[in-house]
Amino acid sequence: MTAYTVQIDVLPHYVADQSNPLQDVFAFAYTVTVTNTGRVPVQLISRHWVIQDERGHSEEVKGLGVVGQQPLLRPGESFQYTSGCRLRAASGTMHGSYFFVAEDGHRFDAPIDTFVLDASNAIPGGRTLH
Repeated sequence: MTAYTVQIDVLPHYVADQSNPLQDVFAFAYTVTVTNTGRVPVQLISRHWVIQDERGHSEEVKGLGVVGQQPLLRPGESFQYTSGCRLRAASGTMHGSYFFVAEDGHRFDAPIDTFVLDASNAIPGGRTLH
């Protein structure tokens, strides 16, 4: 086990009741679980997301903490939260990283693999709007 490692799992889903496909508004929620798989307590300090829709529109989001918190995770502990975003198209992707500071002062970024945001199965007729 490495001293400074975290596992980041993301589960996205389409939020139909906050979307308006006829006006190109597609809302998504994503639940993130961060688990300290290392040997040293670590604190999540900031986030960096890159959000891109299938039409090529891209947005970067940077900020302190997640959902207003900067959780401290001891080895084996997890923190879970749900957040969201809106796209101008029925599908897109997100990826990014979290910046951590370990209890001993070591600093590191943990990458968040690309995940897909896709509402096409929830829209009658797939991606084609009538």
